[in-house]
Amino acid sequence: MSEFALNDVGEGRFELSGEVSFHTAEDILGSSEKLFTGLASVEVDLSNVKRTDSAGLALLLEWIRRAGAAATDICFANIPEKIHAIAVTADVDELLERSYSSYSSKK
Repeated sequence: MSEFALNDVGEGRFELSGEVSFHTAEDILGSSEKLFTGLASVEVDLSNVKRTDSAGLALLLEWIRRAGAAATDICFANIPEKIHAIAVTADVDELLERSYSSYSSKK
């Protein structure tokens, strides 16, 4: 079974850990809907993501899309290298770079 955790660490900050893949992305998205609703800004730290694939990139892009529709600011910290590499290949890395955060320095 694939496992992940999306933990609320307060003030619109979240930590995503475990697997972010085709097996978990839909469940992560569902969990985030409840957690992100009504927030003016969201920061997601990905430093504890242990395994990912292209579904990880799709999840981040969907979060960016939904945040834009809800007029919510969203940013990511510690994006896994694999997600970044896929984003470069797909020519969407600029979207992630605009959503980059120095979250880990705010802890």
